[in-house]
Amino acid sequence: MPVGGYAAPAGAYAVPATPQRQSGSLGILALILALVAAVVAPIIAGAAGFEIGARIPAGLTDADPNDPDFLALLSPARDQVLWAEIAFWAGTLAGIAAIVVGILAIRKRQRRGLGIAALVLAALGPILYTVVLTVTFGAGTAAGFLP
Repeated sequence: MPVGGYAAPAGAYAVPATPQRQSGSLGILALILALVAAVVAPIIAGAAGFEIGARIPAGLTDADPNDPDFLALLSPARDQVLWAEIAFWAGTLAGIAAIVVGILAIRKRQRRGLGIAALVLAALGPILYTVVLTVTFGAGTAAGFLP
């Protein structure tokens, strides 16, 4: 009978195997996608927004409010409006991907902190985009009315 009524272990003492460290690629990928959504897209939108605002006053002089095609006042800035829209949709796509990959990184414990940071940054992306576009559009409009 072993001491204490417990069975004696078979063989010699062995150190438990340490679990293999998983790569942190999901957390890093989530953070990169979140940075694209929250930093790169607003920068592109800011540049486009200033140019849109600077070109709108020229369209206002030619526009007739009673014309059914009143949005033609955006015609002088159509390329910049397109770039702002491309930045919006690219930022939206990158932000959604960052949220999904960030959740996976948190769940699989692969650079969990980066996954959380990516989630927060991706959630702030639309707010940053809107603020940057609005401010630069206003500054561009003010500059467009200058002589």
